Amino acid sequence: MSRGDNNGNKPSGRQGGTFRKKSYARGNAPIRKKTETSRPIDPNVMRLNKYVANSGVCSRRDADIYIAAGNITVNGKPVTEMGHKVKVTDEVRFDGRLLNPVKKEYVLLNKPKDFSTTVRDEKGKRHVSGLISQASKSKLLPVDKMDKEHTGLLLFTNDGDLTKQLKNPANGLRKIFHIVLDRELRSADLKKIQEGILVDEKIVRVQDISYVDDAPKREVGMEIYSSRNRIVERIFETLEYSVVKMDRVVYGGLTKKDLPRGHWRYLTEQELINIKMVK
Repeated sequence: MSRGDNNGNKPSGRQGGTFRKKSYARGNAPIRKKTETSRPIDPNVMRLNKYVANSGVCSRRDADIYIAAGNITVNGKPVTEMGHKVKVTDEVRFDGRLLNPVKKEYVLLNKPKDFSTTVRDEKGKRHVSGLISQASKSKLLPVDKMDKEHTGLLLFTNDGDLTKQLKNPANGLRKIFHIVLDRELRSADLKKIQEGILVDEKIVRVQDISYVDDAPKREVGMEIYSSRNRIVERIFETLEYSVVKMDRVVYGGLTKKDLPRGHWRYLTEQELINIKMVK
């Protein structure tokens, strides 16, 4: 144990294994840096490079290069300043082309049964929009409609140009369905469909149709490119069959691989390139 000096004073600080706790009297307390109150982020203001990148022109890094080169104008004036901020209401152009700052997003859902795709049911508890609500802050819409009782691949996006492209009947998007009918499909009727069948006074041709292996003959697989509304059901209705179940297993070049029913995922860069090549 440490002893005091000859005057009876106790040792100060850390000596001989003892330690005196610091005493913070008024005026001697340690100075703490004041933290600045964080300002709320304005969603309507963003850096110019982000604005350009969100429009789909290029990455943020490349946007900086274009900005420095004077390729970007804001409200008619070239801007070369790094970190320049713009409002979403500003008119931003890249080499004269008007840009849209809303980031384009693409989500693929494996739709389960009993979920609606129609706008009038959007606020209901069983609408497909609820299944992808965590995918984006933007409003994503299905590219096409699907009957409530049908299942399978459904593509969502806020890219209006791609939606218009994929819905254009002239482009012929490849789709493959697994179909279950109310009764066995006669081989003669299967042949009629293979050869082309008249629906509403127009011939509909399918790329392929066949019975599903190791299944009753009321189950068939069909590959078709037609974009006509409810065309698969109408083909079988013409031959007096009813479609009991229909599952879309291929949409364009997209498949259900590693995508369980009711789950969604983002499109890969390569998938997006492939589906945009549909003409």
